[in-house]
Amino acid sequence: MHETTIAIIQLGAVFFGLGLLGRVAWKMGISPIPLYLIGGLCFGVGGFVPLTGIDEFTHLASEIGVVLLLLLLGLEYSASELTTGLKRSWMAGVLDLVLNSAPGAIAALLLGWGPVAALAMAGVTYISSSGIVAKVLGDLGRLGNRETPVVLSVLVFEDLAMAVYLPVLTAVLSGVSFLGGLTSVGISLLAITVVLVVALKYGRFISAIVDSPDHEVFLLKLLGSALLVAGVASQLQVSAAVGAFLLGIAISGSTAENATRLLEPLRDLFAAIFFVVFGLNTDPRSIPPVLGIAVALAAVTTATKIVTGWWAARRQGIGKMGRMRAGVALVARGEFSIVIAGLAVASGQVDGDLAALATAYVLLMAILGPIAAKYVEPIGEFFQRRRQMA
Repeated sequence: MHETTIAIIQLGAVFFGLGLLGRVAWKMGISPIPLYLIGGLCFGVGGFVPLTGIDEFTHLASEIGVVLLLLLLGLEYSASELTTGLKRSWMAGVLDLVLNSAPGAIAALLLGWGPVAALAMAGVTYISSSGIVAKVLGDLGRLGNRETPVVLSVLVFEDLAMAVYLPVLTAVLSGVSFLGGLTSVGISLLAITVVLVVALKYGRFISAIVDSPDHEVFLLKLLGSALLVAGVASQLQVSAAVGAFLLGIAISGSTAENATRLLEPLRDLFAAIFFVVFGLNTDPRSIPPVLGIAVALAAVTTATKIVTGWWAARRQGIGKMGRMRAGVALVARGEFSIVIAGLAVASGQVDGDLAALATAYVLLMAILGPIAAKYVEPIGEFFQRRRQMA
C-alpha cells in the first residue's frame, strides 16, 4: 500500500481507539488521560505494534493540543478574576508551590539527574490538573460549595506561576546563558503585565476583533489568532503555551463563553493526540524501574495537596469536611505535568527516564484524584460516626 494510505489507516485506528478509551473512562467515572497514555504506551516505542508513518502529523497535532489546552484554560478566567484570585490566595499559593514542587525536585536530585531535571520534576509534581479538577467538581455537583472558590483561587495562582515557570524552564532547557535566561523571564513578565493591563482596560476590543456571528469565521479567527500568538511567543522564548494562555485571558465576556463552546471538541481531539504522542514516545519497559519512585511521589504529593487545600479552606472559615474536600480536589495531576515532562525530554537535556517517571506518576495521580474526590465524604462521615460512637 501507498505510505499515505497506511498513514490514514493508522490515524483512523488511533482516533477510533481513542474514542473507545474515552467511552471506557466515562463508564468508569475517571479522566480519560490515563487511558490515553496507556494507549500510547501500547503502540509506541517498545509497544505491542509500533505505529509508523504518522510522526509528522501527530507531532504537529500534539503541539496544537497544548496550545488549545492553555487557550481554553485562559478563557476560563477574566483578567479581573485573575488579579482578585491572586490577591486572595497568594499565601496558599506560596505554600502550595513549596510543598508540592519540593518532592519532585528532591527525587530528581536523589536519582542523580541533575538540577535541570530537578527544575522539570518540580513542575511535574507541583501543578494540579485544572481540567480534571473542574470536571470532577462539576460531575460531583460541588461548583456551588463554599470551598470551591478556595480551590479555584489556588488553581489561578498555579496558572500564573506556570506563566513564569514555563519560560524559565524553556530557557534552561535550550541552554541559553544566564543573561539570556533573565531576558526570557523579563519578556515573559512584561508580556503577562501588558496582557493583564490590556485585558482589564481594552479586553472588549480584543473580544470584538475575534468575535463573529458566523461560527466558521469565528473559529477561523480564533484558532488563527491562537496559533499566531503561540508562534510569536515561542519565537520570543516565552513558550507557545503561555502565549495561548495569555490570549485566552484577554478574550472575555460572551465572546469567551462562545469560544469555549466552539473550541472544546477541538481541544479534546488534539489534547487526546498530545497524550497519546507522549505515551508513544515513552518505552513502557522503562516504567517498572521507576514505578516505586512514582508511587512514593504520589503518596507524598497527595498528602501535600491535602495540606494545602485544608490550610487554605481553614483560613476562609470553612468546616472540616469542606477543608478535606478542598484538599482532595487539588490532588489530580494531568495535562500540565505531561507538557512539562514533554518539553524536558524533547530538549535532550534530561535523563530519558524522566518521561517514564512522569508518565507513571500522572497515571497514578489522574486516577487517584477523581477517586479521592468522589469518596472523601463517605470516608469522612464514616470516621466521624466512629468518633461519635466512641
